[in-house]
Amino acid sequence: MKVLLINGSPHAEGSTYTALNEMIKIFEAEGIETELLQVGNLAIRGCIACRYCKKHGYCVFDDCVNEAAAKLAECDGLVIGSPVYYASANGTLSSFLDRLFYSCGLDLTMKVGTAVTSARRGGLTATFDQLNKYFTISGMPIASGQYWNGIHGNDAEEAVQDGEGMQMMRTAARNMVFLMKSIQLGKEAYGLPEKEPRVGTNFIR
Repeated sequence: MKVLLINGSPHAEGSTYTALNEMIKIFEAEGIETELLQVGNLAIRGCIACRYCKKHGYCVFDDCVNEAAAKLAECDGLVIGSPVYYASANGTLSSFLDRLFYSCGLDLTMKVGTAVTSARRGGLTATFDQLNKYFTISGMPIASGQYWNGIHGNDAEEAVQDGEGMQMMRTAARNMVFLMKSIQLGKEAYGLPEKEPRVGTNFIR
C-alpha cells in the first residue's frame, strides 16, 4: 500500500515537513510505502475554468498538478500538509488542490485522506476544515486522530517541542493505516459502494 504526502509549505524542512515526517515514520514502520511531494515552493497558477480537463482528463497547464494526479492514482491514501496563512492554507497549495481535484478525473472513492496543519499560533482549525473539504467532495473517508491535526511552531525546532502535536501526527498516521487496510479487506469482500449517475442541480431564482 502507498500514501502520497503533499507538503504545501515553501520551506522544504520547516514545521509542516516536521509534522509530515513524523507520520512517515509510522507509515514505514507499518510497511506502507510513502512519497513526499513539496509543492509550496513552486509557481502554480490557479484554475481558469477552461474545462480542458473535462475533454482530455488532465489540466491544460502541464505542471506538477498532472504529475501528482498520476501518483495519486496509484495510492491508497493522501495526506495534505499546509502552513497557516491568514487562517487558511497558503495560496500556492490552494491553487494546486483546486486544479488537482477538479482536473484529475480520478475516482477517489475510498482512498483515505488526512489533513495536517502547522502554525506559529492560530488558524489551525480553519485551515484543517478547508483541507478536509477536498476529501469529502470526493468520496474519500477521512482518517481522524486524537484532536484536530495541527502542530505549533514557527520553525522545525519549535515544532518538535510540541509534544501533543507530534503525538497527533503519529495517532493520525496509525488510524490512517488501519482504515486503509480495513478498506482493502472490505473491497476484496464486498467491492466498492454502488454509484448512482451524478445529479447536478443549478440553483436559480
